[in-house]
Amino acid sequence: MNSIGLLFVLAIYVSILFFIAHWAEKKQHFKWTNNPYVYSLSLAVYCTAWTYYGSIGVAANSGLSYLPIYIGPIIIIPAWILILRKIIQISKVNKISSVADFISLRYGNSRFLGALVTMVCVIGVLPYIALQLKAISDTFHIVTRTQSTENIFLDTTTYVCLALGLFASYYGTRYVDASEKRRGIVLAVALESILKLVFFIILGCYVTYVVFDGFDDIYTKAVTLSDFKEKNTIGSIENALNWFFLCLISMFAMFLLPRQFHTSIVENNHSKHLKTAAWLFPLYLLLFNVFVFPIAWGGTILFHGQNLNSDTFSLLIPQFFNNNTLTVLVFLGGFSAAISMIIVSSIALATMVSNNLLIPYGFIGSLENKLQEKNSSRIVNSRRIGILALIVLAYIIYKVFILDYSLYSIGLVSFVVIAQLAPAFFGALFWRRGSSKGAITGLFLGFITCCYTLIIPFALGINEISSSFIQNGPWGITLLKPFQLFGLDYLDPIPQAVFWSLFFNSTGYMIVSVSFKGNYRERNYAEMFVDIEKYSSNLENAFVWKGVAYVADIQKVLERFLGEVRTKRALSLFHTKYNIDKNIVTADARFIKFAENLLTGHIGTASSKILIASVVKEEKIALPEVLRILEESQENIIVNKKLSETTNALQKTSVQLQQANQELRNKDVQKDEFLDTVTHELRTPITAIRAASEILHDDEDIPTEMRQQFLQNIISESDRLNRLIDKILDLEKFETGKQKIYLSKNNLTETINKTLQSLQQLIQNKKINVIFETPSQNIRAFYDEERIIQVVHNLISNAIKFCAQPNGEITISVSEELSFVVVSIHNNGKKINEEDYEAIFDKFYQSRNQNVKKPIGSGLGLAICKQIIEHHKGKIWASNANLEGVTFTFTLPNYNTSEPISL
Repeated sequence: MNSIGLLFVLAIYVSILFFIAHWAEKKQHFKWTNNPYVYSLSLAVYCTAWTYYGSIGVAANSGLSYLPIYIGPIIIIPAWILILRKIIQISKVNKISSVADFISLRYGNSRFLGALVTMVCVIGVLPYIALQLKAISDTFHIVTRTQSTENIFLDTTTYVCLALGLFASYYGTRYVDASEKRRGIVLAVALESILKLVFFIILGCYVTYVVFDGFDDIYTKAVTLSDFKEKNTIGSIENALNWFFLCLISMFAMFLLPRQFHTSIVENNHSKHLKTAAWLFPLYLLLFNVFVFPIAWGGTILFHGQNLNSDTFSLLIPQFFNNNTLTVLVFLGGFSAAISMIIVSSIALATMVSNNLLIPYGFIGSLENKLQEKNSSRIVNSRRIGILALIVLAYIIYKVFILDYSLYSIGLVSFVVIAQLAPAFFGALFWRRGSSKGAITGLFLGFITCCYTLIIPFALGINEISSSFIQNGPWGITLLKPFQLFGLDYLDPIPQAVFWSLFFNSTGYMIVSVSFKGNYRERNYAEMFVDIEKYSSNLENAFVWKGVAYVADIQKVLERFLGEVRTKRALSLFHTKYNIDKNIVTADARFIKFAENLLTGHIGTASSKILIASVVKEEKIALPEVLRILEESQENIIVNKKLSETTNALQKTSVQLQQANQELRNKDVQKDEFLDTVTHELRTPITAIRAASEILHDDEDIPTEMRQQFLQNIISESDRLNRLIDKILDLEKFETGKQKIYLSKNNLTETINKTLQSLQQLIQNKKINVIFETPSQNIRAFYDEERIIQVVHNLISNAIKFCAQPNGEITISVSEELSFVVVSIHNNGKKINEEDYEAIFDKFYQSRNQNVKKPIGSGLGLAICKQIIEHHKGKIWASNANLEGVTFTFTLPNYNTSEPISL
């Protein structure tokens, strides 16, 4: 493809990115702008042009040596999730927006340490950005089959830098508060992560299954090449140590690279997104590496003997077979990998430079008496200029220094430089004694060692055999040879630099930290960082400060950066959170910390401390007093937590008491209704008995037949009265636990038959057809037969009452399950409302519904059935049949007593 055509494709591609970023910024609450998958894919900014091209070059030249950079992040994932959750928690409550702010805040808002961390990051990352520019330039010329030029106005990389600078400066500085989420950038990076992976997999499938006949074919041909076995084994202990140190710096890179800190921590919307990242990100890295070996060795086989740059095999292979479409797609994948790294890195670095260099060491004084609009404009412009300046500086480095180096070597140098932040960073998380002096000392020692063993030799040119410094050491001192420092000659240059720099760094950090006490603010933040779980909900309570401060003075500072409206809203939230009177004039430690946090996102931790300190009079505090105050605050937090828990418990108890009170009221109402019903039921037979008795008493001339009828009515009503009283007594005994169940082994079929015989006359009178589906075997169980007969009698009696008239039909079935036996009694009468399924077993059900229809019976039968079945450890319920009628079902525990019927 010619240059104009490829530039046109790139213009369309970058325009699409602009559109996506713009759309995402407008749709702040859209699900795709706050999504765990988008978050996880944005972490794949880790995979740069180094991954896309450099890994193939390393695999072709050195075999498996490319793997440690990906093995490190994968094996650290479990610990990464736990540590990252803690870092996110710390960063959110403190409004931290960069790794420099994180380290600076932990060590007492140290302005110098923040600046030092920023300088290390700039020195470490700028060559890395230059590496991406080199990849874009080299691959552009390969695709277009053109030669690079020294004329910057004819160099396409110049215009790519300009476009990326404009994109990053616009969408990366939309908010003055650097801790705000940049949804547009994150979504664009996530999309690029998908594209670069998809294009790389397409290339891998093409090389493996189109150019060659699968993995076996590539391996069979590659194994015949010279040094194949030596390159593709770990080999000796020395090689294993090399792998270890490469894995170590790649682990550190996951936390410390400015772009990784920004995407994983600053852009994290919710810690629950880490659950998705825990499996999706390692899967992404694994998928990216599936085809590295086939592409690398496929290119080696195809171009064996030719002096070609193995970093570009991914483009040369499809181009070799004139597959222009695939060549362009692969180029776009590599372009995506490069520009996503450049954009995010430049935003993160510009924020660090602005918050830790320009503002605290430059124009912080000019921010003290400006209006909010002017201050915000100046901060944003400083970041925009910073982004453009960093990209331009990276372009200069690319043009002047790294044209002759491989992508892999420059990437590893950046990793080693960034790894120097590790002791201070992880010490901030887990070690209370770590001090700013120790962190500064360690960082200086580590960085100087890194420069001596790595950066200076690379600047001189590692391929310069005549270089006396590299070959013999300074002044001919062999022990000081940069690649074999102090005689350590069995490690490669990169692992050796890692070992010595981290050794001096960690040693200096620990020795100085334990030898010199830090100030009170360092120890204060040490407690808050290490035990963030205890303080996160009440961070301001854990902040130690003594002095004289006025709310009005601090409020004026806040208004110069947040504006009057936002400041008042923030103060209102603060007063509500801590239940503080708004009319209080003096500020306490909580308000100082709250104000510093509000400013941190705008100007960084160090500058926020400087500005607040300019309007308050702070007193020094001895370390013992700090510990005492922290202990008291911790006790207060514990007390407040217990009070909160007690309050919640009391609230729950209050709700339960209200519910119980309402239940008692309902019971009282139900009791009154029940007594009304019982009184009615008792009065009916008593009235009938009295009426018949009066007739017999007053009229002696009643015929004998009529007299017999009245006497029979008296007997029947007396029996009815007796049954009603028995039911009431039974129910009372069951509810109070006085009723006993006498279990014995019984035949359930025989029990049902006995009940049917006692109801036979009633069944015949109503002309009801009863179908008893007798089981094929006797089903025996332990139950109180008298009580189960009572249950079956009540259920069949109900079925008789409600059967269809005429053609009434009752179906009884018995079955045996694994753990229980089931008895079902169905009648073909009217269905019942589903909402009454439970209520019909309530002894008060009929009394509550008597206004609708006069109850049939006392309404106690089903309630007694339920009590009997539940005392047998069974269940009873009602349900409507599919076609017509109602089915009552009850279960009894199955004690595995089934026996075959004896013939």
